[in-house]
Amino acid sequence: MDIFTTFKIAASAMKAQRIRLNTVSSNLANVETTSTPEGGPYKKKSVYFESAPMSFKDNLQSAIKGNAQGVEVTKIIEDQDPPQLIYNPSHPDARDDGYVEMPNISMLKELVDMTSATRSYEANTTVIKSAKRMALKALEIGR
Repeated sequence: MDIFTTFKIAASAMKAQRIRLNTVSSNLANVETTSTPEGGPYKKKSVYFESAPMSFKDNLQSAIKGNAQGVEVTKIIEDQDPPQLIYNPSHPDARDDGYVEMPNISMLKELVDMTSATRSYEANTTVIKSAKRMALKALEIGR
């Protein structure tokens, strides 16, 4: 695998983790949102990844040298679980029985997911920096 393939794979992972982090941010920002334009409370969104083949040229070279694939976001799905019911009759969005439908978002799970996305992004940044250093060292050998 050449250095440019390494860059492409790490860059695809960084892009996917950026989308994941944006989705987690959206979930955290809407943890108290009880009313959306679609009606009802905000629904938690989850990101799904899938390995992605590189371009035809990269695929051809990876078939010769080894199997290398990047990653891509295949879908972002809204959670279909029912909303949490919290008793608060003074809330403007309370139902007749006094319960408010709140988003089914766990702050703790979202923070763990955010930390995981951040660490994965940092790991891919390290891969790119390491590959760059190795290439520079290889150039120094040729001097």
